[in-house]
Amino acid sequence: MANGETTDRTRDLDGMLVALVGGSGFFGTHLAQELLSRGARLRICSRHPERAFRVKTLGGLGQVQMVGTDVTRPETVAKALTGVDAVVNLVGAFAGNLDVLQGTGVGRVAQAAKDAGATAFVHISALGADASSDVPYARTKAEGEAAVLAAFPTATIMRPSILFAEDDNFLNMFGGLVKLPVLPVFGPDAKLQPVFVDDAAEAVGNALAHPRIHGGKTFELAGPEVVTMGQLNRMIAKAAGRSPVWLDLPDAVSGAFATLTGWLPGAPMSTSQWKLLKAGNFATGTLPGIDALGVSPRPLGLFLDRWMTRYRKFGRFGVKAKSA
Repeated sequence: MANGETTDRTRDLDGMLVALVGGSGFFGTHLAQELLSRGARLRICSRHPERAFRVKTLGGLGQVQMVGTDVTRPETVAKALTGVDAVVNLVGAFAGNLDVLQGTGVGRVAQAAKDAGATAFVHISALGADASSDVPYARTKAEGEAAVLAAFPTATIMRPSILFAEDDNFLNMFGGLVKLPVLPVFGPDAKLQPVFVDDAAEAVGNALAHPRIHGGKTFELAGPEVVTMGQLNRMIAKAAGRSPVWLDLPDAVSGAFATLTGWLPGAPMSTSQWKLLKAGNFATGTLPGIDALGVSPRPLGLFLDRWMTRYRKFGRFGVKAKSA
């Protein structure tokens, strides 16, 4: 289990060699902890494997391998996947050559896994994947799903919502922003259904343990509650004991801001990001959810008071405001 408890069930991956392609990032680190606790051996495949060195300390001697891998160079992928039992593809990006990184090029990763004799393949896509979208991110995510299934028909596709955790970039960005006296909110009515990263990691582990049950299916990984962007900002502020003046921006203003400034380096929001935010990020209900993978997702509110302590005035010695 991702919470560190060890039961008989958590040894269901005992001895299995699992390759995490793109496994040096945020989700990869949490997923590594989950899979190691269930007895798996890991091979972290990344352009920058040194970024995952901290994963070494989570496993036993020889339980974690690091392999330099570049998905834009298929020969490195084939070598990295030699002898693996299962593969999880975590590669994704908002910029760059998206067709290679998360579009049709992902099919080459799935084919390499098939050629290597892997018995399970999990591909991490995203909620909102849409082959007809004019947003390159959403379009290539959908194209990547199709490419994976064409090469590895029994692959499991997972579409997670926004992943949250104590060490994420999502909640911590807002935690820093709520310190401001006045805080504009882009897309205040946009609906989100964030999912705890450790719950998503458990779902992946369950899919790897039971490929005959979950293979060839697509799942939506979302939390137990839908919140708007405005509600989310206020929840974070309350947990941090902050009371900024809220400036909920109309969609027309948010869209114009993204259009006028989104092309600048370091801009808070691009046009594509605004379109994704406006569309929302929540489960459609037309596909099986995280519960179908045997996971009961935990709500964001369960963690916020503890995690946001660092953003209170005087930190853990401060007093949380009664309302925000």
